[in-house]
Amino acid sequence: MTYKFENLYQNLSFYASEKSRHIAIYDEDMEISYAELKAKVDAIGAYLQNSGIRFGDRVAMYVQNGYEFFTIFLGITSIGAVAVPMNTFLKNEEIEYILDNSRSRMIFASTALSKELKSISAPDIRRIIWVKSKSDEPTPNSALPNAQTQGALSEHNVSFDTVLACKTKLEIAKSPTENDLSHIVYTSGTTGRPKGAMIRYKNILSNADKATPRYNVSGKDRFLVFLPMFHSFTLTATLILSLYNGASIIALKSVFPITNVLNTALKRKATVFLGIPSVYTMLGKAKLGWKFRWFNKLRVFMSGAAPLAQQTIDEFYKKFPKAHLIEGYGLSECSPIVSLNYYDKQKILSVGTPLDGYEVKIVNDETMEVARGEIGEIIVRGDCVMEGYLNIPPEETLTNGWIRTGDLAYMDDEGFIYIVDRIKDIIIAKGINVYPREVEEIIYKMPQVEACAVVGIRDEYADEEVVAFVQLKENQKLSEREIKTYLKNHLANYKIPKVVHFVPDLPRNATGKVLKRALKEQIAKEGEKA
Repeated sequence: MTYKFENLYQNLSFYASEKSRHIAIYDEDMEISYAELKAKVDAIGAYLQNSGIRFGDRVAMYVQNGYEFFTIFLGITSIGAVAVPMNTFLKNEEIEYILDNSRSRMIFASTALSKELKSISAPDIRRIIWVKSKSDEPTPNSALPNAQTQGALSEHNVSFDTVLACKTKLEIAKSPTENDLSHIVYTSGTTGRPKGAMIRYKNILSNADKATPRYNVSGKDRFLVFLPMFHSFTLTATLILSLYNGASIIALKSVFPITNVLNTALKRKATVFLGIPSVYTMLGKAKLGWKFRWFNKLRVFMSGAAPLAQQTIDEFYKKFPKAHLIEGYGLSECSPIVSLNYYDKQKILSVGTPLDGYEVKIVNDETMEVARGEIGEIIVRGDCVMEGYLNIPPEETLTNGWIRTGDLAYMDDEGFIYIVDRIKDIIIAKGINVYPREVEEIIYKMPQVEACAVVGIRDEYADEEVVAFVQLKENQKLSEREIKTYLKNHLANYKIPKVVHFVPDLPRNATGKVLKRALKEQIAKEGEKA
């Protein structure tokens, strides 16, 4: 299938010519037009070329939210190099592994994160470009000991301002095609080491092209971006989707405090809001002043990363009755969007239907498609599916272009998908499958509950026991007995948690997903102490 553009630089160049004065990025008090954005991208691309970076070379990014992130991403890809955006919450050993695995030759890094780079070895890195925000410390003098000299690379530490000041004209000898790599995104590594999903231009352009009508996006939209830009959901569903349509991005450093997010949305007239379940929970509790209620321009809210609870959806529509909350489903290996609800047709608790041109099947353990309404694993094929994992043979990941997601779901007669759980999260209690999400949905209906997570813990007989972790709302009280009694009115006895743990907070990753592995490890440690 052919898309409007073959690569992101062509995409940027088109809008820099057609609507040069239109604001591409709002960042605090900065307003960067498409023409200005292209000038910055050209400077970065030329600097990288002058530094010996060539087509296909990997350039890492350890950069916090801001106009710099997307500008750097576009600068790297402008010359056909491959961007490697890294989770800014990673620590020394994790960073070292990704730099080594990706064989990155250069890294852009926020000065605020410099301490995580000082004690690691990265043999292939030849230069660090330091990105400084207003409140940061001065650019570090040295970091990343060189494997050959084992000495400080002070002469190889460069300020981002120096890069932007590059006067060399960008000369592109070879432009990327839709089948070339744009970036490598590393999975969270819930089992073993993280794996680098190799994403092609075709993958992200198809996502942007097919998501546009589902969200009803146009060049007049303004995307509010506060989730981590390094994550595939934010990168594609806001940054690239906005660029694809010649729209605008409103960059924020963080979702905290939520009042700042709402004030910025009002001030900058945001129309599109990307969030995750925990953000929508905060929105449900936030006090919206009359000025915001009357004058905000938000028309569509996107949700991803994890399914929304019914309670969260209900609370959202009480505060935004005229808006559209569109829930979708995806995974990094699919660039990441696989399915979305429609702008004018949604089914509550469904993640919608596959984007046009993508094939989705629900299959059993033998990868045979199951009947509508039956639960099985989601498999996906189409332009969204990655090329494969870096340094891993594609045949170990993909079968005839199909990727197994590890997610359990069922599909209704109209093709709408309903996520049930992750295969690895299924609890087998007394030989019967228990889906944690089903139990969690009931617990969420209790008004005192802020958040919850249900996991399976193996007992001495190798069977699994259902265990719940519950986070209460502020100033609320609830006992284990009250929760169990409530659940007995809604669930079979074998699904009732044997133990309920009350916790002040649930451990989450950068995109708000609850880290169930951490909860299981917590139980294991307590068992060892006992």
